[in-house]
Formats: sequence, C-alpha cells, structure tokens
Amino acid sequence: MRRRFLRPTALHLLLAAGAATTLLPFLWMVSTSLKPESEIFHFPPVWLPGTWKWANYRLAMQAAPFGRYFANTVVYSVAVTASNLLFCSMAAYAFARLRFPGRNVLFILVLGTMMVPSQVTMVPVFVLLKRWPLAGGNDLMGIGGHGLLNSYAGLVLPGAVGAFGIFLLRQFFMTLPRELEDAARIDGCSEAGIYWRIILPLSKPALATLGVFTFTAAWNEFLWPLLVMSKESMKTLQVGLQVFQTQYTTRWDLLMAGTVIVTIPVLIIFLAGQRYFTRGIALSGMKG
Repeated sequence: MRRRFLRPTALHLLLAAGAATTLLPFLWMVSTSLKPESEIFHFPPVWLPGTWKWANYRLAMQAAPFGRYFANTVVYSVAVTASNLLFCSMAAYAFARLRFPGRNVLFILVLGTMMVPSQVTMVPVFVLLKRWPLAGGNDLMGIGGHGLLNSYAGLVLPGAVGAFGIFLLRQFFMTLPRELEDAARIDGCSEAGIYWRIILPLSKPALATLGVFTFTAAWNEFLWPLLVMSKESMKTLQVGLQVFQTQYTTRWDLLMAGTVIVTIPVLIIFLAGQRYFTRGIALSGMKG
C-alpha cells in the first residue's frame, strides 16, 4: 500500500519539477520586463523588481510602429493557418480515402520532404519569388522588378501547405469509420461532399491541433520574414523586436516587455484550443 502511494507521489513531484523548470524562463522574462535597467544585471539576481517599472511596456510600444507589425503578423499567421487547414486536409483526404495509382509512393515522397531542412530551400524559394512573372514590376520572364518580395503573397505562399500537416490529418482520417462514406455515397453524395460535410466536421480535434501548431510557428517565424520583407511597413513582430538591439547595446527591459506582449496571443490561442489539441494528438497516431 505504501509503495502504491509513493510511486504516484514521486511521479507528480517529478512532473511538478519539470513544469517549474519550464516556467522559470517565462517568469524571468516577465520580471525583467518590469525592472529598471539598473536592476537587470544585479548580482545576486533579483526576481521581484525593487521598482515596478510599468512604463517599460508603453516605451516598448512607442519605440517602433508595433501596431503595423502586429497587423502584418496577424495577416501572415491567419493566412498560413487557413491555407494549411484547407490544402493539408484536401491532400490528407486523398491519401487516406481515395485509391489511385502510386498513392503510397507519392505519400512517402511527401514525407521525405520533412527531412529536407528549410535552410536548404530558402535561397531557391527566394529567387523563385523574386522572379515571379508579371508581379512586382517583373515582365513575363520574371525580370525587371522585385516579384512577390515585400508582399503578403511572398510571405504566405512558401508555407501555405506542409508535409507535417498532411501526415497528421491523414493519420486522423484513417481512424474514421468508412461506413459513413459508404452511406453518403449510397445517398448520392460526391467525394467533395463527403470531404466537406462528413470528414471535416468529424475532424475538429485534428484540425485544431494542426491550427495551433501552424499558427504558433507562423507567429514566431523570424528568418523568412526577415529575408522577404525589407520595407519597414511590411515587417512582422519578431523582426520588429530587433529595434531594441543595436550594435553596441541592447535594451533588455524594453525587449522583454515587447516579448511579453508578443507572447500573449500565442498563449490565448493555445489555451482556447487546448481541449481539442490534446484529443487531436491522442487520436492522430502521434502519441508515444
């Protein structure tokens, strides 16, 4: 009886220690955002500021046009998330439910793209967007202008669909009973109707999981917006945070204040979709 009690207690203590270790960087970020510069590098470190400097948040938002950066980030994140939910679900439905020659081979090739680092394809994709015909001042041969650079299309298109999303949704679609489709076909429903009226409504947990993953990745993306967007009015939040870092110094108090504000939308999205998120992981074949 004592062993049965001690094992769960030890496990919960271990999990609590892991959770505390994970939370410490976030708590330190919030603490630093409220400190005056004189207390940031104080030794020994001080968790609670001696002077709570709430003005750091106001000064951080006034240091750059963060309203514009926020709008750009919202457009980018929402567009990438919506396109992934649509295109990945369509491809996943084809791989999970439709029978056509070469289906398995094509699916393996799609999964193979997950092994290619994004840094390898970054330069070719950049050149492709710059040479996009009849866009951004380019002629039919893709010469003469900047193409899709410094545009929402150039920011969104490379991430509009991904192999991970196709794999995740395919695994979930394969768990759905085929009797539902057979009944729909008997009633005269087309494949598009089955996908839209039956598969998608039953796949809310998996779609929510993919949505959370995709939105978080797009919201936190730094390198791709940095390469594609050179205009000040087209920068995203992650790129805009660079305003606090100069060649000789970094305003850590303002940088942490800006980072706290940037983190809040992701936390809201995760908490809102947590119920579906957990269920989607459990039912999509990705659990350990």
